[in-house]
Amino acid sequence: MCDYSLHSVKTRPARINDRITVRDFGTGTRGFCAPEDCDMAVCVLPGTELAFAAPVAVAVPFFGLFWRRKKRQKDFTTAIFRQINKHKRNIHHDALELPNGQTVLLTTLSAGLQATVLQLPAAASKVVEANGQTRAVYVD
Repeated sequence: MCDYSLHSVKTRPARINDRITVRDFGTGTRGFCAPEDCDMAVCVLPGTELAFAAPVAVAVPFFGLFWRRKKRQKDFTTAIFRQINKHKRNIHHDALELPNGQTVLLTTLSAGLQATVLQLPAAASKVVEANGQTRAVYVD
């Protein structure tokens, strides 16, 4: 999915074998960009499996405003895309679930980190599964 602060950016859905890169879109969040157009956000469905070219690195905020040094997350190079806190408004929902169960927000990933889309989630066969694959959308 694409987080709430990427609604003004042109987007396209992720495809299997896409090579995507974490980018700061200048909208208050980071997301995945398309290799053919770095201004196009690639929206990922919850449950999508990703493989990273390097261990997942998280940028640590300094006083909540500036991004500083990188910190590795236990050398994991795979993750599953999730949306968290969908019931809350105006916060980031896009996250990665690492193999140890730890969840990190997509917006905290280090810019430039590259990933490949390994597998998209299966089509939902139940209402509960379909709700898990829908975007958190809020209209004021």
